[in-house]
Amino acid sequence: MQTNEASQESEIKQVIRSLCMMNNRFMNFMLDDNKEAAQVFLRVILGDDKIKVRNVRIQSFIQNIYGHSSQLDILAQDSKGRYFNVEVQRSDEGAPARRARFYSSILDTHFLQPGKLYEELPDTYVIFITENDVLHDNLPLYNIRRRIDENAKCFEDGSRIIYVNSQRRDDTALGKLMQDLYCTEPKNLHYQEFAERMEFLKYSKEGEEKMTDVIEEYAARKAEEAAKAVEEKMTDVIEEYAARKAEALAQEAAKEAAKEASEKAKARNIELAKDLLSEGESIERTVRLSKLSEAEVRELASKLTA
Repeated sequence: MQTNEASQESEIKQVIRSLCMMNNRFMNFMLDDNKEAAQVFLRVILGDDKIKVRNVRIQSFIQNIYGHSSQLDILAQDSKGRYFNVEVQRSDEGAPARRARFYSSILDTHFLQPGKLYEELPDTYVIFITENDVLHDNLPLYNIRRRIDENAKCFEDGSRIIYVNSQRRDDTALGKLMQDLYCTEPKNLHYQEFAERMEFLKYSKEGEEKMTDVIEEYAARKAEEAAKAVEEKMTDVIEEYAARKAEALAQEAAKEAAKEASEKAKARNIELAKDLLSEGESIERTVRLSKLSEAEVRELASKLTA
């Protein structure tokens, strides 16, 4: 038992060590209530060293009573009252243009309170960091703003959508940030604000416990879904770990069920054999009807006549 627990603990540690910020769950932990790290992200992506993050939170659920609600990966606010939603998307299907549009609109409906003037609507930025170049122009960054077709001037409504192509990992400030997104070791990170947090999460006892709880909770949920025959496509390291654990639990449950069924059937056959022998049936006929072996039937017969 201790060997199994030690093996599982070792496996979880390996999973934790292998995580990088392109895993959105790990990114959430890296930026959760970490204003300094979120500030680095926004300053580099927007090219503005004056951005000061006031607060940052992860997995913000925004309820829409009239339609589709959303859960935002990362939501930050700066000292000017601007809101920044950062989404990490490894799948191209997860970053369509209309999803960015929807996230931008849901921020607007959420942050303009009843009775407020439209001029009080805060500026919003929806930032998609994508694993692939989903807009296909080989640019490191795509700044998207509304404009007037007739004169090509920007229509300044305070909303911005930005796609960041993480494949462009050169020696620019943005390129180094993209390198850090795929880095698994704190010592190899370019930005110290990330290194300190990653060191804590991966190598401190408290950080490992926090990450282990998340991985175990996630794995347990996947295991329960597997027991109900619900299978999902596993796309990252944590999901791969959950799939292995789910399979092991399902196999163990199947073995236990088969064993229990076999024992019940054997018990019924024994009772049938006893009844047949008590009624004077022959050994041969009892073997045939009870499906027990001849040795088992003879042993029962000897006990009944003892």
